[in-house]
Amino acid sequence: MVKIGDLEVKDFPLLLAPMEDVSDPPFRAVCKENGADLMYTEFISAEGLIRDAAKSRMKLDIYDYERPIGIQIFGEKIDSMRHAAAIAEEANPEIIDINYGCPVKKVAGRGAGAGILLDIDKMQSMTEEIVKQVEKPVTVKTRLGWDDSTIRIVEVAKRLQDVGVKALTIHGRTREQMYKGVADWTKIAEVKNHPDIHIPIFGNGDIDSPQKALEYKEKYEVDGIMIGRAAIGYPWIFREVKHFMETGEILAPPTMEERIKTVKRHLNFSVEWKGDKTGIFEMRRHYTTYFKGITHFKPFRMRLVEAMDQDEVLNILTDVEEAFEKEIIL
Repeated sequence: MVKIGDLEVKDFPLLLAPMEDVSDPPFRAVCKENGADLMYTEFISAEGLIRDAAKSRMKLDIYDYERPIGIQIFGEKIDSMRHAAAIAEEANPEIIDINYGCPVKKVAGRGAGAGILLDIDKMQSMTEEIVKQVEKPVTVKTRLGWDDSTIRIVEVAKRLQDVGVKALTIHGRTREQMYKGVADWTKIAEVKNHPDIHIPIFGNGDIDSPQKALEYKEKYEVDGIMIGRAAIGYPWIFREVKHFMETGEILAPPTMEERIKTVKRHLNFSVEWKGDKTGIFEMRRHYTTYFKGITHFKPFRMRLVEAMDQDEVLNILTDVEEAFEKEIIL
């Protein structure tokens, strides 16, 4: 078992990354059903929680079937982050996670997310205050550094561990890289294999196949991997990785029946949780990969992303089923 404070999770857990407007309860539900071991909420603004903003409060929604789950918060003010951590703890997650990795300008540009990598002393102080504030285990997700000249990830890991962080997830890119280039897992391995590091180290970045997941597990010896973009519209990535690690066999892709069933479940929950307009809109990013590998699917995909209400989407999915039965799409 891997221990995160008092929380025990299975050996080499697969983690679902906290992704804005993606890692919501509807998406987490289908990922959990397909093997995600530990999941995180979308990152939540500390200032939004303190102001009692509806969108931020809504992101605190968690369900028993999702457990164990972590609530992730971000912000640049130490007092606000401490206060937000206390509010998040009231939602009773298993973990409070701190976002020190978001690279987008509106977050990092003001010193939150990956922006704090330019001020390691502040990162340490903020983390220490949050650890003191809550009883739940505190974890952190971060990047290698702001840019190639500021990579101090081993020092960061040691200082975070010293103030009580119970696990660390490292995305193998700098903030400057955003999501471009190749994630450097050698530096993640430096942290994991450092003699002074005793907390679990999870790797993140570029895991998009079962083969790569197993290769990186064996090569870099991390305690688990976090999957983000590869799971968008393809929650089956978790079960495929697990099956390959256990058997060495590539699991058959989901059937058309399973794809449609999962899309409907995701869609229904999305509309129920966010309302018809937002629920429909935010499903659009998932359709391409939900039907990844299906030939001649483009006309249906275009209809799906243009659909304006739930009934229209369901009618299109019925057309997809009929086209598949007639072998118009394969």
